[in-house]
Amino acid sequence: MLGGLLRQRRRSLHGRSSSQLRRRNDFDLVLWGIPLAMVAISSPLILSTQRQADYADWFQHPITAGIGIVIAWALARLRLERLKPLLLPIYIATVISLIAVRVIGTSALGAQRWISVAGVNVQPSEFAKLSAILLLAAVLDRYPVERPVDLLRPLGVISVPWALVFIQPDLGTSLVFGALLLTMLYWSGMPFEWLVLLLAPVGTALLAGIIPWALALWVPLMMLIAYRSLPWKRFASAVMLMVHTAIAAITPWLWMHGLKDYQRDRLVLFLDPSKDPLGGGYHLLQSTVGIGSGGWFGTGLLQGQLTKLRFIPEQHTDFIFSALGEETGYVGTVLLVIGFALLMTRLVQVANRARDDFESLVVIGVATMVMFQVVVNIFMTIGLGPVTGIPLPFMSYGRSAMVVNFIALGLCLSVARRGRSQQVR
Repeated sequence: MLGGLLRQRRRSLHGRSSSQLRRRNDFDLVLWGIPLAMVAISSPLILSTQRQADYADWFQHPITAGIGIVIAWALARLRLERLKPLLLPIYIATVISLIAVRVIGTSALGAQRWISVAGVNVQPSEFAKLSAILLLAAVLDRYPVERPVDLLRPLGVISVPWALVFIQPDLGTSLVFGALLLTMLYWSGMPFEWLVLLLAPVGTALLAGIIPWALALWVPLMMLIAYRSLPWKRFASAVMLMVHTAIAAITPWLWMHGLKDYQRDRLVLFLDPSKDPLGGGYHLLQSTVGIGSGGWFGTGLLQGQLTKLRFIPEQHTDFIFSALGEETGYVGTVLLVIGFALLMTRLVQVANRARDDFESLVVIGVATMVMFQVVVNIFMTIGLGPVTGIPLPFMSYGRSAMVVNFIALGLCLSVARRGRSQQVR
């Protein structure tokens, strides 16, 4: 009897007109509402950072968001499977644009990251993140990682844009590619032990520079995991030993010659920024002071004195969270964090309800891209992490980043609309 009622209910729902379903699914309160609210609050914050500046381009922030909203609305009505034939050309185009940055790109703040197109600076590395997500999702959908050799394809997809972004140099954005690879591999079903082995070289490099004696415990542990989880157990263990020994040996050289001076300062000074209060530690000290000065409820929009007097460099981009803390206080920062948490929760729900693995991987890739940037950005502004130059999604000023964020949102909305419609039917 219950089965008959359920079948009757499904037939009734299926009988509704498709236009009714589309209208009901057009607006996702969380996926639309939270990003739009963030753009709305960040626009006056950016204006506040430019009150005493010789320029005022804050109005481009909502204008760019408006363009992104139109793109997201259009993509929300597009089936992602129609993009599959375009994924490789899009990926190749972004790689070519990253190469072009080295040849004809414009420089700022010690890095060469932009290409001028019709007088507008475009940052190809932002678009490279999204193209990598799409192609990696397609690769993992078609070629699941069932053997160690299967890792060569996803590693190849990520390594090219990662290397080109790293040498710009853009350490922060290059870290995003690593986070994308690890999360999407795990979501695709790769064994957790393999994920640990992929991440292990980072631990080896850190231990080699900070606690060298701990390698005597760390390396054998990685060898044991390799022995228990990989085929050709003895060979795998031997390879782990050689790889980690080589990493431990070259880490000091890479530290001195692989990173710029300012990058080394950023990775160290966050532990004690007072060691160089007028140099590498200046951003962190001023940011934490600005956030703390807001108290519980802040000074009010356009009323922050540290923001007005421009004590915090790059506050409209990477350090917009400090302006939020000063002008909206603890309450405003907590509400922002809650907003991002709700957004991430909704994206994971959409990924779980996606119609196929490709769409699910795309959504989880977008969620990883956004969440990684949120965590790194907020941590660096409150002094819990190094300054890496990663913007805060939907909040920081940046035309390329804003457009990419809304394109990613549109892709997720497409999956959400189709996933919900399929579930209702």
